[in-house]
Amino acid sequence: MTAATAPSTSASLTPRQIWIRARGLLLALLVLVAAGIALAATRSGDQHGRLDPRSADRYGSRAVAELLKDQGVSVRVVTTLRAATSAAGSDTTLLVAAPNLLTPAQQDVLRAETTDAGGRTVLLAAGPPSVGALAPGIRTASSVPVSTRAPQCSLPAANRAGEAETGGFRYRSDGVDALACYPADGLPSLLLLKHAAAGDTVLLGSPELLYNDRLDNQGNASLALQLLGSRPHLVWYLPSLSDPSATGSGGDQDNGTDSDSSENESSFIDLIPSGWLWGTLQLALAAVLAAIWRARRLGPVIAERLPVAIRASESTEGRARLQRKANARDRAAASLRHATRTRVAPLVGVSPHDAHSSAALLPAVSERRGAGGTALGDTGLHELLFGPAPSDDATLVRLADQLDTLEREVRTS
Repeated sequence: MTAATAPSTSASLTPRQIWIRARGLLLALLVLVAAGIALAATRSGDQHGRLDPRSADRYGSRAVAELLKDQGVSVRVVTTLRAATSAAGSDTTLLVAAPNLLTPAQQDVLRAETTDAGGRTVLLAAGPPSVGALAPGIRTASSVPVSTRAPQCSLPAANRAGEAETGGFRYRSDGVDALACYPADGLPSLLLLKHAAAGDTVLLGSPELLYNDRLDNQGNASLALQLLGSRPHLVWYLPSLSDPSATGSGGDQDNGTDSDSSENESSFIDLIPSGWLWGTLQLALAAVLAAIWRARRLGPVIAERLPVAIRASESTEGRARLQRKANARDRAAASLRHATRTRVAPLVGVSPHDAHSSAALLPAVSERRGAGGTALGDTGLHELLFGPAPSDDATLVRLADQLDTLEREVRTS
């Protein structure tokens, strides 16, 4: 036996109404997903292996790595802070491909381990999140587009390379002894800082001259080989989110420093670039505004307008079917008696207030009918107007007929 399905009410939405309301949002979501997939598909090949010396993609750096190897420079790729700092030395160049991805704790450890090592540290596109820790006394200015620029400095490597494609972040070195090269709008995009231990730090505002597709432009190859090939060993550090030191679990302990562990603890949020955090905040604000917009007043429960007039017969028949379905003979009998008393009372001179009082209504009806009233069988007047509920449908029908007869007698007498 299957259970009967409850019919939908006028306030419930039909599938068609739900589709009409949701199709706009679903279409927008579909377009967004399709655009994201298409963008990811078209750019996946370009983004793979960015600045990776093992990658031959257009944004990889395998070309410069192979040229360095041809000159006798060993190239080693590392992805953890421990491996990068342990390899630092006077005969080593440490290239940090993405210093802005390092947490503050990682930046402090990197600077402490490389400042007195006597080697060279090259920081690519170091911005506000990392410059203050990795190059104290240096401040960043707004970035500029990459274009061909002249060195305009006394750095031998820059003068031998000549014009190169530089740009990106620009740097201010107020009060710091540094060689400033390749100026853009008055501020250098390449900065070399000398250290007391015969080492140095190179700040390069943009890494684009190291890309495979740009290395043969202008003096890019010459400048890259001189900056990265000044020592016999090159350690290419590609920061990774899986590095234990990024979460404070392997930073200072693995590198032999004794800093307070609470200063090196960082969360996953610290690893996310600031631009993504601002983007997430904007999306959250947009979601809140969309929720406020959709939470407006819903309006009437029934959206469609009802007919101006409904026939009384339809209303009566509908109510009768409901009562019959519920076997509500008591309610049906009460409604019939109530209506009869209401109509008879004015005819026999009883006020509407006393129409449903047996003490006031029965004497008046008996007097009005008099001796000429039609007999109602064994059913008395009191039982007819104020009696119990019928026990079956036949009794209910008979009650209705008797009430009609009584009302006709009162009207005609």
